[in-house]
Amino acid sequence: MNAALLKVGGIALAALLLLGVVFGALYGAYHHGKSVKDEEWQSRWNARDAGDKQAWALAEVAEREKEQARQTSINKAVQDGQRKIDQAAADAVTARAAAGSLQRTVDDLADRLAAQGRSNSCTAAASAAATRTAMVLADVFKRVDQRAGDLAADADQSRSRGVTCEQAYDGLSK
Repeated sequence: MNAALLKVGGIALAALLLLGVVFGALYGAYHHGKSVKDEEWQSRWNARDAGDKQAWALAEVAEREKEQARQTSINKAVQDGQRKIDQAAADAVTARAAAGSLQRTVDDLADRLAAQGRSNSCTAAASAAATRTAMVLADVFKRVDQRAGDLAADADQSRSRGVTCEQAYDGLSK
């Protein structure tokens, strides 16, 4: 009986061993398939990530080029605007010099009128009134001319700055 039991135990052991080998083979095949599938998906993800990184780098380069083009446009507008402002300032200096010359001419004319009024005694009262009127008009003319020059200089600079701003905006909106 011992031999029969040993035989049955050996068969059971062999069956268990065979069953273990089969399950081991099945698990090995399952694990191998899973590893292959994981590697396939990992390679797809790596390819996708590499494509994303490349697209991101290309987009960054394109955006930097746009930014540099915008900055170049703004720099050009600022340089043009500064040139116009400098030209307006130079024109204002020239206009002030011309106004100064004109004001000296008006002063000379007023002085001549005053001298003329003092030299003619028979019309002293009339010429004194005319002289005072001429002096007041000369003073008003000087003040008006000076204020007009100041306003013109301010207007020229404001316009130049406005044109510069427009050019910068147009450069950005293109």
